[in-house]
Amino acid sequence: MNVPNPLNRRASRCVRLLQGLAAPLTAAILMALPTTSFAGVFLSVNVAPPPIPVYEQPPIPDDGYIWTPGYWAYGDDGYFWVPGTWVQPPGDGLLWTPGYWGWSGGYYVFYDGYWGPHVGFYGGINYGWGYGGFGYEGGYWDHRHFHYNRNSNNFGGAHVTNVYNRPVNNNTASHVSFNGGAGGTGAAPTPQENQAAHEQHAPPVDDQRLQVAAASHDRAMYASENHGAPAVAATARPGGFRGEGVVQAHPVRAEDREAVSRAEQARPVDSSGRPINTNSNRASMRGNQYDPRQTYQRQGNAYPTRGAVPPQGQHAMVQPKRAPTAPEKVEDKDHK
Repeated sequence: MNVPNPLNRRASRCVRLLQGLAAPLTAAILMALPTTSFAGVFLSVNVAPPPIPVYEQPPIPDDGYIWTPGYWAYGDDGYFWVPGTWVQPPGDGLLWTPGYWGWSGGYYVFYDGYWGPHVGFYGGINYGWGYGGFGYEGGYWDHRHFHYNRNSNNFGGAHVTNVYNRPVNNNTASHVSFNGGAGGTGAAPTPQENQAAHEQHAPPVDDQRLQVAAASHDRAMYASENHGAPAVAATARPGGFRGEGVVQAHPVRAEDREAVSRAEQARPVDSSGRPINTNSNRASMRGNQYDPRQTYQRQGNAYPTRGAVPPQGQHAMVQPKRAPTAPEKVEDKDHK
């Protein structure tokens, strides 16, 4: 069943933003990012990404971090796994909407994730740990304080102030990593998710971008090397691919091996369906990338930090006018 791409309007806004950002990337590490990372929708792939690996969540580093799930990205040498990790949101009141792969026009395209006051559509993909395909069950904001659901977060030995208990469906039977097309999820955005898509958003933070860069330079993260079961499936801190806080993926299920094998042969294609030589086009394609910090620097502002007042603009961060509705029977207490 082919499911129409539900976010064409958001993709169009990404294209308009890219056209308006002519300044080159300034940081060498950002120049090294793979061609599809944080660049909206401009590269299609002819084969679906591998299934989502199953892995445990590493402990939270400290209070104030929010879990961002792992996903398959695409680089010059095929699909590679970007490990899930804990990051500090770019502002109070902001939640993460994961990116996702969607079937569109006969090919698979990636829609970038973003920070916003509400969680939007992410393809119905079950990324786990609170991201079950719709919304986020791992916590909520109450004014400037984030409240954590004990059933979706691994606290380890961290002191987390606001904790509550709410049942979460942790069924990971579906490992599908894309929306639409043959074998993809059939999810479509709800009215609330459509509304969230039209809110002001903040792009991925630097820690998230660096997580992608680290993964793209590690051959072991590529599906052609790990065959769908990366040795680093999640990290406690961005870029920390060695030592404490690193979690390995569970073995690939027998029923998923064929899909992984197909994904290892994936190649990027242009708008007419012709294969792209990523080596010869690498420089020109990277010219389409943008540094999300440019959105603020072009207005004479530094990249915002938590609690800072953001500049106004398409990606300006906003604070919710009121806190999201809290789950029923919330019990807040110190957790150690």
